[in-house]
Amino acid sequence: MLDAHDHDHDHGHCQEKTLRRVEKACERQGLRMTAPRRQVLNALLDDHVPLTAYELIDKIALTDKRPSPVSVYRALDFLIENGIVHRIESRNAFVVCSHDHAAEGSNAVFLLCETCGVAVEAEPGDLSARIAAIAAATGFQVNSAVLELRGRCRNCLEQEATDAAKAQ
Repeated sequence: MLDAHDHDHDHGHCQEKTLRRVEKACERQGLRMTAPRRQVLNALLDDHVPLTAYELIDKIALTDKRPSPVSVYRALDFLIENGIVHRIESRNAFVVCSHDHAAEGSNAVFLLCETCGVAVEAEPGDLSARIAAIAAATGFQVNSAVLELRGRCRNCLEQEATDAAKAQ
């Protein structure tokens, strides 16, 4: 599983891979990646930390003309609707999807670090089948499921251990 702040994580490669996946998906589905959509996507790709819409606006304004909230929300709606971006419900923030949900279904599991803020999307594995079984037992139809797990990432835990060892 990816730890986005792992010392061995090549974020440039991660960004390129995601852009290629998004471009192929847009081409396959006949979707247009407009300038505002690309601007929002690129701002989100800078890191694995979820950003709110207004944080996105501020981030884009650092390098370009300040976008209107309406244009950012429209871009986010498009990106979410097409499986490119996820909304982290508990933070009301957004992060780029790291999986091809068209192939895997629309379930997602997020590991949210309460120390550094990073969000790592994990593959749900057999969790999707378990969710479907729970729903079927009650006659419920699930359209999507997002599980958010909060705690501390490996790097924050290692840093905490290092700091504790230095304090002794």
